[in-house]
Amino acid sequence: MSKEHLPIPALPPSTVAPIEILTPQQLADRLQVKPSWVYEQTRNRSGVRNPDPLPHIKMGLYLRFDWRDVLAWLERQKRRERKAA
Repeated sequence: MSKEHLPIPALPPSTVAPIEILTPQQLADRLQVKPSWVYEQTRNRSGVRNPDPLPHIKMGLYLRFDWRDVLAWLERQKRRERKAA
């Protein structure tokens, strides 16, 4: 059996967050910010203003966000803020 056909081990339901793919507007609503802020956070500025851009999925002209990735990004932002203080 090739690696691509190996079964994926099942994890207990309590440890796996369901996949939630959000539009920029849905993410902005959930974070209570403007959609323009969401777009700004996706830009990679090579350490100038945003060394850790908001993780996103680019689908042609559209941006989508995996809520689990956004939560991990928010945790990194909190750690960075604590470190800077």
